[in-house]
Amino acid sequence: MAPATPRTLQPIPSPFLLSMALHLYQSSPLMPADGSAPFSIPAQKIGFSSRFLPSPSSHLWLSKDVSLQPRSGRKQSGACRARCSLETAIVSAGQVMEVNKDNFWPIVGAAGDKTVVLDMYTQWCGPCKVMAPKFQNLSEKYLDVVFLKLDCNHENRPLVKELGIRVVPTFKILKDSKIVKEVTGAKFDDLALAIETVRSS
Repeated sequence: MAPATPRTLQPIPSPFLLSMALHLYQSSPLMPADGSAPFSIPAQKIGFSSRFLPSPSSHLWLSKDVSLQPRSGRKQSGACRARCSLETAIVSAGQVMEVNKDNFWPIVGAAGDKTVVLDMYTQWCGPCKVMAPKFQNLSEKYLDVVFLKLDCNHENRPLVKELGIRVVPTFKILKDSKIVKEVTGAKFDDLALAIETVRSS
């Protein structure tokens, strides 16, 4: 009788290796702890840096610079809030923008070499209310000038103190982030002349 042909035996994974493989699979970041179906993150929700490294396999290795967009309603960081507020604080030509102690200087800086006129007023000031519509008319006339207004209340006191004010209304005219002229009181003609002088300089 011919001897039996020996069969090739396949290695059988040990129970230890099987349990380790199952543990690693279930502890994967994309596998929920309850063992339900894996979830994936939509591609449009991920911001990639220029240094992400694709592997030779079908997996994608991402650098630590990958950032996830915050979900709606989620509290954002202070840096993000500041950046968003500055990006949206756009002064339209022909309009007067209300500013405060937090966004005044960033807006002035963003104006570059444009002339900036600041109306410093209070809610209880009668002459301030008289000048308000005239100030609006100036903003519609000089479209190359940035017109701002600041309520000199308690919240804005640090900025009011920094700029310096003795009476209301006071109009500060700035160029290249520096105060170059000042008009105090409800003096419309003086204000218009000062604006003409600075914008033509």
